[in-house]
Amino acid sequence: MMLTWSIPILILGFLSIILWFWAIIDINRSNFKEPKHKGLFLFMVLITPIIGSIIYFQMKKG
Repeated sequence: MMLTWSIPILILGFLSIILWFWAIIDINRSNFKEPKHKGLFLFMVLITPIIGSIIYFQMKKG
């Protein structure tokens, strides 16, 4: 029974790590109007990796 849940959890963990690194790289490459926004987003993504990355990409769209 334990084996059936380990693969989806492993895939979700791997995808969340990719999202986290992608957000950090994108923040470093992006030009912000205010330099403090870059630091704020980087801090948010480093402290709360999954939620911070999702919030960053949603705010970047708009």
